[in-house]
Amino acid sequence: MRTALSIAGSDPSGGAGIQADIKTMTANRVYAMTAITALTAQNTSGVSGIMEVTPEFLAQQLDRIFEDIFPDAVKIGMVSSAALITTIADKLTEYKANNIVLDPVMVATSGARLINEDAVQALKERLIPLAKVITPNIPEAEVLADMSITSAEDMEKAAEKIYASYGCAVLLKGGHQLNDANDLLIGKEVNKWFNGKRIHNPNTHGTGCTLSSAIASNLAKGYELDEAVERAKRYISGALGAMLDLGKGSGPMDHAFAINNEFTAERKI
Repeated sequence: MRTALSIAGSDPSGGAGIQADIKTMTANRVYAMTAITALTAQNTSGVSGIMEVTPEFLAQQLDRIFEDIFPDAVKIGMVSSAALITTIADKLTEYKANNIVLDPVMVATSGARLINEDAVQALKERLIPLAKVITPNIPEAEVLADMSITSAEDMEKAAEKIYASYGCAVLLKGGHQLNDANDLLIGKEVNKWFNGKRIHNPNTHGTGCTLSSAIASNLAKGYELDEAVERAKRYISGALGAMLDLGKGSGPMDHAFAINNEFTAERKI
């Protein structure tokens, strides 16, 4: 079985973070491992607390993983401090990690910045250049490309600019009322739009985590980048289309929508 590592924070409500990553990797038939960057207190309505691990403890987690079960792909989620970003970059470089998918979580859907300038700089200098692909949304791409994005043409310019600056492929996600569900992949010998159907489901908690984990899962299984993205897009469409409705806020998706066997059957009364 192929293996994948998620480096991210914990979401106790199960819809995002390492919990979403484990579910996604398992549903895509990849063995999931995790290195936790932070514990959070959150649910479908919001986050009330964050407790980061120390860089030393994160380094220990990564050492134990790479020394024993070397991952075929690595997904990196939200990392909020420069010290943790540096630790991750050092360890991934030391172990020559492959197929790194980085979801550069910097800006909330509301537009609020989630990490400070030192962390953004460390992300740009140390982590992004190690990635095979990064998956920014529109506000995050505006930060990385240092430009406003208001059209499909702007998306193309920004993605080209990010690729030229950092040398990694860019999957620039639509949404934020711009090109909804249509994503653009630009990288070495690839320039491709992935057109998606808008699914009217208000429960979208963890979509970024899920998409990047699905891409990592497919890279781990040997798919080329454009194939991995296409498969991940279809998976997330299925998870959203299952219309799971849990929680009082923006709820999680149904990561297990395609799993159907004797062990998933309900008890018959």
